[in-house]
Amino acid sequence: MNRKQLCVANVQYKKPSHAESKRQKGLLRYLTYRDGREGHLKQKGGVERWHDLGLGGGPTDIAERCEVMQGEHVLAWTMVLNPNPELTRMVAKEQREKFVCALTERTLSRFFEARGIEGGVEASYVLHHRQSQNRESPGLPDPHTHVILPGTYFDEGKGQRENLFFSRSKRENHIELLHRITEEVTGELLDTYVGRDWEQRMETLEGIRTEQRAVTAHHPPHGISIEVDGVEKGIWAGLRRTDEATSAVGYYASYLPDRRRIQDGADPDEARIGFRPLLMGLNHETAQKLAEVFAGYLTQYRTLEALQDFVERLMRDREARPVVYTAPEADLER
Repeated sequence: MNRKQLCVANVQYKKPSHAESKRQKGLLRYLTYRDGREGHLKQKGGVERWHDLGLGGGPTDIAERCEVMQGEHVLAWTMVLNPNPELTRMVAKEQREKFVCALTERTLSRFFEARGIEGGVEASYVLHHRQSQNRESPGLPDPHTHVILPGTYFDEGKGQRENLFFSRSKRENHIELLHRITEEVTGELLDTYVGRDWEQRMETLEGIRTEQRAVTAHHPPHGISIEVDGVEKGIWAGLRRTDEATSAVGYYASYLPDRRRIQDGADPDEARIGFRPLLMGLNHETAQKLAEVFAGYLTQYRTLEALQDFVERLMRDREARPVVYTAPEADLER
């Protein structure tokens, strides 16, 4: 497995100005009361979620201390630590929060130690629980932390506060160092929370997915998807292993990279095969049977729309009686 995919660490900053100070307070409120762009969390005073590592235990305290500790060019730094949801899912549900918090605190400690900042840097962070937006496997657990750092740190050798900066120079690239340490810490914690075989298990899972995706190379398209502009695109019915216990059934098609993949360096004009689930959370045997049913149905009725209608009827039947994993004769003969 590519270890660069273990965890994402992003860093941004706000300038020491009245406008940015106002935006910083708004950001702190947003981080306190929301796990994502939608929904609002009911809390008493907004301090239940913050982990205080010296910068404050709530949005008001954090904002005030950032003002006091601001640097010449930076009011505050914001950092996001987001472990790969595919790996987070391997951690027991009741341990995921502890896993992400340990990842955050150990990464911060080791990062500033590597930079020679012996006393560390004051910080506060909030843990968010959301579900991943991965189109191939939506709904995976995606806990992550938002970290706030001040614009300065206390230099024990000089006995005074100094500007905190993140250099990207050839001589000293702090962003690259942060990414490297985040990856190291994530791997260490997976050894502890999942087991030392986590990487082998993930490679096995990816191998199965590669075999399942091969349906697109070994067979002509089972049907078509009619795009918004009227263009017909070939699709293949198939299944995809979600994790060691469950699979999804749906279809494969060719897709151009989304904005995130382009930001990660993908060629915007290079399409690749992707999976879109129609039914999830199935055991592997059931998913295999349904994939065969889907392939037969799509071959006969051709369009993705027809397959989606069939799935909707299947789900309505499932609510009324145990689901039947063979296509109804009336549908196949219609």
